[in-house]
Amino acid sequence: MAQQGEKKGFIARMMEGKERDEEYARSTLPTNRWQLFWDIFKGRFSKLVIVNLLMLIFCIPLILVIVLRFLNVNALGLTYPFSNWVGIGAIAVPNLQGAPEYIAFSTDVLYGALMVAAALVAAVGIAGGMYVIRNMVWTEGVFVANDFWRGIKINILSVLQSAVFYGVALYVLMLCIDMAQWQMKLGGSVGWLTTSIVVSCIAIAIVTMMFLWMLSMGGNYKLKFFQLLRNAFLMTFALIFQNIFFAVLVLIPVLLMFLGSMFQMVGIIIFILFGLSYMLLVWLNYSQWAFDKFFESKKEGAKVNRGIYPKEGKGSGESKAVQEYQQTLEEAMSIKSDLASRPIKPITDDLQVYELPDAFSRDDLKKLRSSKQAIVEDSEQYAEEHKNDEKYVVYNAQFERMEEERKAREKEKEAADKKKKKRGKDRGGEEAK
Repeated sequence: MAQQGEKKGFIARMMEGKERDEEYARSTLPTNRWQLFWDIFKGRFSKLVIVNLLMLIFCIPLILVIVLRFLNVNALGLTYPFSNWVGIGAIAVPNLQGAPEYIAFSTDVLYGALMVAAALVAAVGIAGGMYVIRNMVWTEGVFVANDFWRGIKINILSVLQSAVFYGVALYVLMLCIDMAQWQMKLGGSVGWLTTSIVVSCIAIAIVTMMFLWMLSMGGNYKLKFFQLLRNAFLMTFALIFQNIFFAVLVLIPVLLMFLGSMFQMVGIIIFILFGLSYMLLVWLNYSQWAFDKFFESKKEGAKVNRGIYPKEGKGSGESKAVQEYQQTLEEAMSIKSDLASRPIKPITDDLQVYELPDAFSRDDLKKLRSSKQAIVEDSEQYAEEHKNDEKYVVYNAQFERMEEERKAREKEKEAADKKKKKRGKDRGGEEAK
């Protein structure tokens, strides 16, 4: 602990922070999920950046497909003359009504399939990053590189299954929207086609939330694919309002990139530095709250509120881990220690055990015995002189009180048992009469 009034440089103050304050400790620990998120974000920011870069490596094929699709659509838009007539007196161009929509549809048929394949590669990186960030949410020690590859081995199957489900569902729904827009331009029923577009957009939102729940459940529990699918569907609708709120928070980096202008550049920078890590951190932290509330709290001996520390004076809100720690501490404190209950002389004098020479005699053995005896007598004398010191008196007194309370409880129990036996005999006598 630094002394009061001691001056430190800016770097030292920035690195040490509140740890230099005497009030630092429990008051700065996170007591809810919001504080835990901020504590991880600011305390492990460098690790979040590293994890994000590792995941981006696996997302490169998906990013390339998205960029190529964008460039292809723009190139086709410049090539095709999207108008009924080009110039005055020029040769007539066939009617191109609905051509832009058809180009978008045909482009998405090819590039959508490529995106599904590229998403499987991205799923490998997400499997590793999800494991690292889940351990951060559990406030466990994290070694980014080792845990990243370990997470790939553990989560790869569930994440690949979730990615296939989401990729195929998104691919089909996007083609439905493109087809509906194309048919509307060709003169199809506007009402039915508009309804199909709206339904497809709602389905995309539902499938996206289900995918997020499948990721978090697959990272926490060993579930089969259809179990993941069913539970994700239930959690999507059971917490619909919370899901919408946190889904918006998760998608902030993506939404910034769609705003254009300066916001697009900010969104790209955020996405490269910590965008994926931020998205996983927000969702896994939120889903851990849901798991604690609906699943972990129902199981006997489960660990609830990992990383959350209760406020002082609110014992009912303590996590299971903290309760177990306090119980273990109380049990340890209830056992009397021989070392703490009596004075032990420190080694501060010249008394020492006589060392036998290589060739020793009976006199040497007597000297060895007398040196040991001298040390024992000196220790006993020290213990006798200091046995009434306050720390030993107070320590022994609390165990004496505990022993008296234990004997009193035993006597009360014996008296209660005797009364119980006596009432049983009286009832037996009455029944006999």
